[in-house]
Amino acid sequence: MRLFDTHCHLDDERFSEDWQMVAAGLPDQDVLMAINAGVDIPTSYFGQKLSRQFSNFRFAAGFHPHEAKDMTPEAFGEIRALCDDPNCVAVGEIGLDYHYDLSPRDVQKTVFAQQLALAAELDMPVIIHEREALQDTMDILHSVKSLKGVFHCFSGSCETAKRCLDMGLYISFGGALTFKNAVNSPKVAAYLPHDRALIETDSPYMTPVPFRGKRNDPSLVRLVAQRLSEIWNSTLEETAEQTFENAATLFKTEI
Repeated sequence: MRLFDTHCHLDDERFSEDWQMVAAGLPDQDVLMAINAGVDIPTSYFGQKLSRQFSNFRFAAGFHPHEAKDMTPEAFGEIRALCDDPNCVAVGEIGLDYHYDLSPRDVQKTVFAQQLALAAELDMPVIIHEREALQDTMDILHSVKSLKGVFHCFSGSCETAKRCLDMGLYISFGGALTFKNAVNSPKVAAYLPHDRALIETDSPYMTPVPFRGKRNDPSLVRLVAQRLSEIWNSTLEETAEQTFENAATLFKTEI
């Protein structure tokens, strides 16, 4: 069986003592590929280092909306240079987050648009983060002529999912799909064409049932795949293979 965790953060301080052990152990858990998503310059460089040390890792480089205030011309140049690395498979994690407003909204929008333009120029997919900023996110995405990528940790409605599909985007499900109080995610998972679905952990966050309250890690992507297989009335192996192929197609990744 092949599992692909399309979004994790082994750079997080909760992995500071054992990130190498976690990464090295993933193939034994059937996680044959994972993407470490950058949120700023240091985490993007960490992803590069991770991908060079472990053949089952790729990375994305970008500025998260929380960190958008720190995007300088020099930092943008570093992101561009990181994208030239063969192991860099996406610009991300980028987007808008109006829940915390850790960066001014106008700055978030400007930085989001800049990184979308970079991805279009380089013909790379994007990894999109959106929280309480749906309309502005969609407005900016609609302005991009050449768009490919994924809405990560999707929690929106089927109507929103359709808008994403119409733009050519993939939809990714994380641990929230397993939560007992999940409402939208299971409906979207049932609605979604199987060839447009991805799975992820967003580890160390969003730990799936039955491990909520504990640190998440990429090996637990199996639980997301298991829940998705139940919704699809499919086997775990079939769901794992379908989502692996989807991710390999989007991110142009081979093992």
